[in-house]
Amino acid sequence: MAALMLQGTGSDVGKSVLVAGLCRVFANRGLLVRPFKPQNMSNNAAVTADGGEIGRAQALQAIAARVAPSVDMNPVLLKPQSDRTSQLVVRGKAQGTLRGGDYWRRKPELLPEVLGAYRRLRAEADIVVVEGAGSPAEINLRRGDIANMGFARAADVPVVLVGDIDRGGVIAALVGTQAVIDPADAAMIRGFVINKFRGDVSLFDDGLSAITARTGWRSIGVVPWLGDAARLPAEDAVALGRDTGDGAGPLIAVPMLARIANFDDFDALAHEPGVRLAMIPPGMPLPGDAALVILPGTKATIADLAFLRAQGWDVDLAAHVRRGGRVLGICGGYQMLGRTIADPDGIEGDAGSVAGLGLLPVDTVIRGDKRTRPITGRFVSGEAAFAGYEIHAGVTTVDPDAPALLRFADGAHDGATARDGQIGGCYVHGLFDQPDARAHLVASLGAVSDGLDRRETIDAALNAIAATLERVLDVAALIAIAKEAA
Repeated sequence: MAALMLQGTGSDVGKSVLVAGLCRVFANRGLLVRPFKPQNMSNNAAVTADGGEIGRAQALQAIAARVAPSVDMNPVLLKPQSDRTSQLVVRGKAQGTLRGGDYWRRKPELLPEVLGAYRRLRAEADIVVVEGAGSPAEINLRRGDIANMGFARAADVPVVLVGDIDRGGVIAALVGTQAVIDPADAAMIRGFVINKFRGDVSLFDDGLSAITARTGWRSIGVVPWLGDAARLPAEDAVALGRDTGDGAGPLIAVPMLARIANFDDFDALAHEPGVRLAMIPPGMPLPGDAALVILPGTKATIADLAFLRAQGWDVDLAAHVRRGGRVLGICGGYQMLGRTIADPDGIEGDAGSVAGLGLLPVDTVIRGDKRTRPITGRFVSGEAAFAGYEIHAGVTTVDPDAPALLRFADGAHDGATARDGQIGGCYVHGLFDQPDARAHLVASLGAVSDGLDRRETIDAALNAIAATLERVLDVAALIAIAKEAA
């Protein structure tokens, strides 16, 4: 059995995409591959077949490896709820809300969970491709670490360090990482990869030589800017500001809430030529010419409702509705559209109850039991099919005379609509990845969808990325390094 870990000189250097690409590279070579990330921090979560939660990036990497996602692929997931608190998810199940100090105290008991999950994956795979988190150069976080070198040394997994040349200073980032980390940690690193290179790669030959001379690490290759990565789900909210969408036609506006979650709901719309998608940052008004405003999911509904009001988006939304514009709420956004939201036990923040936006005849109570499951069904109006997932702690009561938005395959209904369908909401994420469901939405705005299946788009992008990595990386060297794993 073999294993290889990619760590980065910093956050957002492209580790997630490279791990996904390598999973597809190895899968294309006929190997049984499993992705693994010991600890992730993200509000963009995916749901496994058994109802567990893992980071969205690991679900994508499982697709790249051509296997079903499992909770072992991301045994520890932190979902930020505020600047100082996060929900802790262990092997797919929520374990409560922790402050930063609480998490540090819990770390020693989490390492066995991490190692157990890793060993189970190793037992069923030819190779495990591991993704680090942040950077090993964050030496202030080294004590009790389970995400980078703490894991690598405990599991004896060799490391390849990734540097992002697009942000500048990549030579200093790589050499500096070796300079500040513990020598025993540095000894785990077998080589380095330069990522996001633009232009003539030969111009960086002297840079590669300088890094090798100063660190003793070998170059595994230089990866060009991967344009196909834009077709993959983004894991980090920092990518949202760079995503302008590439369509034309009716405008769909999505306000970027402070604790926005599962924002990959909008990836398919961003690439839909029949509509324009705009992610609206804080401080900017909702566009007056929007045909549809979608309130996204959030990790803390009451706090983000206050944030929405602080931006003046509630006033913009009321004006949008008066103009006849359509509104859709997904999960937390659905809860916000109702009359009241109560969190009596302080599950997502301070205990309390607030008035919602009053656009749907529903009331929500946040409970400790979270519902996480894949789900299929159809829109009540139009009968378009969808396949998505639920991941929410709220229980929403709908007035008996309010029409539902969705009908699940088991016959149950979800969501609500008002004003003859002008306003609607539901709990289902991933609603528009299916071509039928997306075509239904686009048609309601007077446009025509491209009819593409999002899954096929993602698969094609993964194949294109894998082909590039095969060309520019020393894959044989990576396999040899992976075989060093204990």
